[in-house]
Amino acid sequence: MSTCYIFLVVSLLNILNNSHVNANGCDENCAEKPVFSPSRLVVKFGDPSSTMCTVCEQCTTAFGLEKSLGENTENGTTITWQADSVTEWDLPLLCYYEKYINDPNQEFDQCCTPLPVTVYKPPDNVSISFVNHTGPMYEGRQYSLQCTVQDVAPVENLTVTFYKGQTVLGQLQSNNTTEKKPVTEIFTLKISPSKYDDGLQYWCEAKLELGPEGPQPPPVVKSQNITATVYYKPQLQVSSPPELITVLEGDSLKLDCSAVGNPSPSYSWTRPPNSQPPHTDSVLIINSTTSEDEGLYICYVSNKEGDFTVRFNVNVNVSYIVYFIVLGVIIAAVIVIIMVLLYIHYHRKYRMGQYNLKDVFRLHARHSAVPITE
Repeated sequence: MSTCYIFLVVSLLNILNNSHVNANGCDENCAEKPVFSPSRLVVKFGDPSSTMCTVCEQCTTAFGLEKSLGENTENGTTITWQADSVTEWDLPLLCYYEKYINDPNQEFDQCCTPLPVTVYKPPDNVSISFVNHTGPMYEGRQYSLQCTVQDVAPVENLTVTFYKGQTVLGQLQSNNTTEKKPVTEIFTLKISPSKYDDGLQYWCEAKLELGPEGPQPPPVVKSQNITATVYYKPQLQVSSPPELITVLEGDSLKLDCSAVGNPSPSYSWTRPPNSQPPHTDSVLIINSTTSEDEGLYICYVSNKEGDFTVRFNVNVNVSYIVYFIVLGVIIAAVIVIIMVLLYIHYHRKYRMGQYNLKDVFRLHARHSAVPITE
């Protein structure tokens, strides 16, 4: 037990010997206070660091630089502090000199300048997740995204940004302004997804903004991406059909009720009684319409989130052009047949007349050859 007391006394004596700041206080607002260069120190935990302090040239009294680690080197009224590795999260550095109050024979005071030191450490890991939720989300409901930043210091200099794709959803900062050592902090942001968010990626990043004296660009650690799956009821993807669709008989007919939705919508059709067999695609095509295709077509679109129907009222007009064409073909065929028959008839008649004429000439010649006897 006595050994412990002896060790404690020796430790206190060492602390008192290493501390030269006047117990009565240190004036930080004196006219010629010491000047640090740089005026603010930002150092990564474990890295080396250094700074210089200059006291007034007219100061002939004691001066020094208080520190908890590292070494001091004096050159005139300039003190250089250097540490091979900064291993303290709260690093006090104080440069001072002693000044007389009024009379040199009277009590003296101290003029000092503390150096602001920020010891930082980028986070070990940054991750994003949903709070108490797994699986797909539903359009219109509210969810909470959380970004977990592990072992970062100082947390008061941390800014967390939430993203959806490349769109910034929000930025948050910690309310902890006193902790110097690394901590793990969780930041939460509420979102209400829509159908347009389906398939997009959420992520977050943690940035230590340490000012112009800190590293440039500031240290940034990004999370993984999580892909959003948003369920929503089907919605018509094409224009609504007119109240009445009129086509000519023989023309093609295309009825489209394509929709978007998650899960993917299914389709079923109700068709006129004498029309073609049932159909289960989003687009119904009839290559050549007839009067039997006339009537009301109803497309029923649905998924587990909802449904809707699209009505197509189809009117098929008779195309008289087809009949005119057929009639023209028939008339043309009749004319051709008549002409062929006439040709055959007159051709035969002509041939018969030619043969009779020959016979006549042949008979005349035969009679001319008979001699006349007296």
